[in-house]
Amino acid sequence: MLPKDMQIPVTILTGYLGAGKTTLLNRILAEKHNQKVAVIVNEYGEVGIDNQLVINSDEEIIEMNNGCICCTVRGDLVKILRTLIMAKDNNHVHFDRVVIETTGLADPAPVAQTFLMDQDLTAQFMIDSIVTVVDGKHISRHLDEKDEAQEQIAFADIILLNKLDLLQKHERLELQQRINMINPTAKWLFAKHCAIAIDDILNVQSFNLDDKLRIHPQLLEDHHHHHNDHIKSIAFVEEQPLNLLKVDRWMSWLIQEKGEDLLRYKGILNIDGVEERVIFQGIHMLFAGRTDRKWRVEEPRVSKFVLIGKNLDEEMLTKQFKQCLA
Repeated sequence: MLPKDMQIPVTILTGYLGAGKTTLLNRILAEKHNQKVAVIVNEYGEVGIDNQLVINSDEEIIEMNNGCICCTVRGDLVKILRTLIMAKDNNHVHFDRVVIETTGLADPAPVAQTFLMDQDLTAQFMIDSIVTVVDGKHISRHLDEKDEAQEQIAFADIILLNKLDLLQKHERLELQQRINMINPTAKWLFAKHCAIAIDDILNVQSFNLDDKLRIHPQLLEDHHHHHNDHIKSIAFVEEQPLNLLKVDRWMSWLIQEKGEDLLRYKGILNIDGVEERVIFQGIHMLFAGRTDRKWRVEEPRVSKFVLIGKNLDEEMLTKQFKQCLA
């Protein structure tokens, strides 16, 4: 095993769907910390969106989709990490740390387990911190209904309470009390749009195995994580441009009719007559759309839109999406 100061630190970003993990990742990449970061982005579903929302940078960015990082693709995570080490040893790439952005449906325990049970990885990597981003607006509902949201908070070294601008003071205090019942030892950070000092989450060495074993006694044993079968991901990929008015009408209807069942929806849209990418994302009834950078000349103008939720009729929604074509 390498000396601790020579091991590569790993930061695991977790948090339920829509909490703000990609926003935080972008802040890490934009910060002038003079470190080269290898980024691993994991999404739930066959079509990746988040990796395309990561800011332009020269970082090593690797996408893992079509599965949850704590389930079937965990073996892929091991392969990716070993490949990174080999490339680093052969001077093909250079990186100082790894940041893993997990899907919002991931249990962080098996992700941490990856670095604790594989001797090769244990020798090379050190978990620096598990940072759980909490959606202040919606977390109470998710804690009532979703085991994953509870697991993500329970396993956190650092809890970043995000979307503080959407909370009244008494709501924040009640939320803190509830979360403290789940995890009384985590460090707290508070933010709007994940605007924090990066030094508060990088190089903090807050991961403590003994603490984690008290939470998850089977951490060093083989573990399988099972998702709620009622939750599904529906992806739309379309090369033909979309009509903005039709998209607006459809999304308004969808949010009004299915908002309670929509855990997360996000997309990069090619809108007819618009030279920029249109980014659309939301959680339940809270949504926003904006123009992004211009489409690059060599970049295919393809719309990608993903819905994650329950009680979703894929055939009906696919038909409705097709009706938004220009």
